[in-house]
Amino acid sequence: MIHDKLALLGCICVLGVSSGCATGGVSLRPDGTPKAQECPAEARKAMHYLQLFVGKSAWVHLDANQILAKPIILYDGPIESMLDEDIGLLEAPARLYGEVWTGGLQPVIRYYAAHPLTGGERIPICAVARLGLGQLRKRPESKPGTAILDSPRAGVDIVDEFR
Repeated sequence: MIHDKLALLGCICVLGVSSGCATGGVSLRPDGTPKAQECPAEARKAMHYLQLFVGKSAWVHLDANQILAKPIILYDGPIESMLDEDIGLLEAPARLYGEVWTGGLQPVIRYYAAHPLTGGERIPICAVARLGLGQLRKRPESKPGTAILDSPRAGVDIVDEFR
């Protein structure tokens, strides 16, 4: 446990990352969903230190402001999610910061930064929110720029690029 905390602290100190997200310049498809995007080298390095390897996953509360709400409404733009369980060296309830696009049949949620609640600064990551069996699909009554979802939770998967 002490080793894990030292590794996390070391990662934060070595990287000295800013608190901004790396969402600028994302190209969009005609339906408003984002095109493929590379995971920055800085994020890949941070994820290695945090033992956040491709395929690792955990549960996340999609919107930290709507944890117990059913259904929830997501809007195009920034999102703050909350880890519901540990992933790698990130301990729940760390915050995940990213971007939501609601243009398709289901929202696309990409995470670009994590902020451990043990202190320090935001750490760059690459992760996506997912649910199988179409469970992340928007309700038909969702208005443009929004996604009404039945579940306030989803899986968060570590990725090495966004597709």
